[in-house]
Amino acid sequence: MTHTYSVLGMTCKGCKSSVAQKLKSMDGVTSATVDLALETATIEMDHHIDVSSLQAALPEKFSISEIIPQALPKEELAVFKTTAQENELSKFQQLKPLFLIFGFIIILVIATNFKAWNLDEAMLDFMGTFLLIFSLFKFFDLKGFATSFKMYDPLAKVVPVYSKIYPFIEATLGVLLLARVEIPIVLLVTILILVITTIGVTQSLLRKKTIQCACLGTVLKLPMTQATFIENAIMIIMAITLIIKTNLL
Repeated sequence: MTHTYSVLGMTCKGCKSSVAQKLKSMDGVTSATVDLALETATIEMDHHIDVSSLQAALPEKFSISEIIPQALPKEELAVFKTTAQENELSKFQQLKPLFLIFGFIIILVIATNFKAWNLDEAMLDFMGTFLLIFSLFKFFDLKGFATSFKMYDPLAKVVPVYSKIYPFIEATLGVLLLARVEIPIVLLVTILILVITTIGVTQSLLRKKTIQCACLGTVLKLPMTQATFIENAIMIIMAITLIIKTNLL
């Protein structure tokens, strides 16, 4: 039987070789083919091996989960369903940092604007804080971020240097929004870069391509899910609303 798995955490050919070697050395595995670009591992086995066993065989920096189930014998179907449920729970747990960061940004914005509430000001504070915090995580591993970002961002695929300067662009936009400097231009640039990224995110989701989301860099290993699309959509809607509502153009 053959199964295809998502393997997150691979950043170079050395990682690819390490994953392939560890998987091939497992009892019951007849062959293992690893694709660095797609972040997948296709494993042929003579009996079903659960994901937890595969994970235990890999170094801690790698995370493996099944994404394309192949036909299983009836007696093993129940085992697969249980594993799938565990994977879904794991995905939710992986997204927990994203939800926490969103929550804390909202709390910060409410606290900052509580005594003199103004929705427009609150949205600018939210967007500025969002961009600044999200860029911070990218700076922890600029090289790793660039590699992950090029996996789905259309512009970064064509112009690789864009993935290297993106965290700097994001941080600059965040600072300018918080400082209320050149707001119309900053909002337009924010919309532009987010629309480009959202196109890539949408394409990945439609193709059901399992890759690592680079929105919080590579320090926090987040899977690409609808949450990534939603966070970008919220920012785009806020920026468009501010431009229209305040007649900034």
